[in-house]
Amino acid sequence: MRRGWWKRAALLTVVAALLVGALTTAAGARTDSRGTTAATIKVGIVYSRTGALAGFGNEYAEGFQYGLKYARSTTKNCGGDSFQVTFVDDQTVAANAVNAAKDLIGKGYKIIAGSTSSGAALQVAPVADQNNVLFISGAAASDAITGLNRHTFRAGRQSYQDVLDARGFLPNKSVGKKIVVFAEDTAFGASNVAAVQDVFGGKGHVVTKILAPFQTADLTPYVQQLKNANADLVFVAWAGSNAAAMWNGLRQQGIMSSTTVTTGLPDRVNYPTLGPLFEGAKLLSHYVYQAPKNKVNKWLVAQMKKKGKVPDLFTPDGFVTAQMICRAVQKAGGDDVDRMISALEGWQFVAPKGAQRIRQKDHAMIQPMFQVQLVKQGSKYEPKVLKTVSPGNVQPPVHPFGS
Repeated sequence: MRRGWWKRAALLTVVAALLVGALTTAAGARTDSRGTTAATIKVGIVYSRTGALAGFGNEYAEGFQYGLKYARSTTKNCGGDSFQVTFVDDQTVAANAVNAAKDLIGKGYKIIAGSTSSGAALQVAPVADQNNVLFISGAAASDAITGLNRHTFRAGRQSYQDVLDARGFLPNKSVGKKIVVFAEDTAFGASNVAAVQDVFGGKGHVVTKILAPFQTADLTPYVQQLKNANADLVFVAWAGSNAAAMWNGLRQQGIMSSTTVTTGLPDRVNYPTLGPLFEGAKLLSHYVYQAPKNKVNKWLVAQMKKKGKVPDLFTPDGFVTAQMICRAVQKAGGDDVDRMISALEGWQFVAPKGAQRIRQKDHAMIQPMFQVQLVKQGSKYEPKVLKTVSPGNVQPPVHPFGS
């Protein structure tokens, strides 16, 4: 009896093992809508969760999560592949971003995205190129990212588009105006200086610059230089956490009332502080959720409303990153890098901002821009949309790879 029981138990064990093996094989060999084997795609998001640009980085990361949800719901689950997304904090330090990217690449990641700062993006991009990895820069705005190499794309706008957006703040027929770029001495600041020089200098205006060290505690001498410049237009490019101190200095020195001042709309957390300081300023913006009228923006606003939130300045950059990754993987049938690059080049799509296009020659992101003012509504400040600038009117110059 005991011998028979042992034989039956052994037989059941063998049958169970065969069934588990068959189920495992079937799961591993599942096919997607393309008729190919579905896989797990590794995506590394290296961004500023902490550090000087943490606010921008966290908006980006949240936007990415919403964007991936939207992309999956509208593209047959991005082709059927699953995503293993790893978020790494670079603390807004370029060296940390490079080390994180190298670590992820060493672990087999073929897609790296997220750079919040221009300095980080400009150092990660060559690493991606050298290792045949797709790199999608996030909120980083430096013009030098465009056309840097064929492996590098961008999800957000670039400085040149900001400047083209601001071009309408001076009369078209005016010439010989004194324009001063007031910025931090960073890659972002340098990019804005070059763009203003090209756009406004090319129209017969005289462009100079005043650059302050990044995060410097004492801005007094730089604000005084700006006052003494007697500019007709001041273009402010500022991303540091000392922005409130800087704007307060401009107002105290009478610069806000004595000349035309333009800058980018800040993220929402700064509205209560900067709103009163921005009175009279003409603001350019690459996104404000009240402006775009399209189904994608409507979806995003509705989804965030469920959690008592609204999209912020860099939410679309993360959202677009997810759209791009979904498109690349779906069309490539996986994470083959050359195929993913081909899938993104020339792609036209609708993002929260509206219609966008990835220019094939240099991977510039062609997109609409906006002009706004911060106005007081009751006890708080909100953007008043003045104008939507079409993508064709804010196209940066073509910068072919290797030029």
